[in-house]
Amino acid sequence: MSEGWPVELRGVTESVVTTLGPNDRWNVAALGLHAPESDDGDDSPVTARTWGRTRTWRNFRERGEGVVQFTTDSLDFAEAAMTVREESDPVLPSADAWARVTVDRIDAGADGDTQWVEWALDPEETAVERETVPTTNRGYYAVVEATVAASRLDVPAYDRAELESRLDYFADVVERCGGERERAAMDVVRDNCSWDG
Repeated sequence: MSEGWPVELRGVTESVVTTLGPNDRWNVAALGLHAPESDDGDDSPVTARTWGRTRTWRNFRERGEGVVQFTTDSLDFAEAAMTVREESDPVLPSADAWARVTVDRIDAGADGDTQWVEWALDPEETAVERETVPTTNRGYYAVVEATVAASRLDVPAYDRAELESRLDYFADVVERCGGERERAAMDVVRDNCSWDG
């Protein structure tokens, strides 16, 4: 298990984060967690980047904390990645595990016209809500990849035709391999980006 986290983190682990906004509601967003490069016991933190002046960026900056959640619910993930969703409670019912984290800005920059901020995340409180037997559903992973492609559609640094081709492929995988939640999640992707899929 990654030090202090309720789950093992490696590479980039996709999560959902809730952050408290100025309206006292919890904004729900997708957040990629970058595990430290080595397992040799160094004290490197888990990091994440926010891109642009998003609600997560604002709430991290103003509150310095959030609740990172691990869920395999494709619809919750797609809504977090593609829509503005707010909740009265910080932990989603679909969260299998969560960590309340404090965040510290450690780097910032720009990629083209888009600003980014890199944050170090330190878990302060964690819980495992349920233990599950892992299964592999290609539809779920296609939804995750579709949200990434959809979020880059209108970014000039990316080739739009290539992204649309990826989205077409992911939609086909969801149709063939996904269940009801994955198909509903793909509808969320379609309805919240400029792809005609």
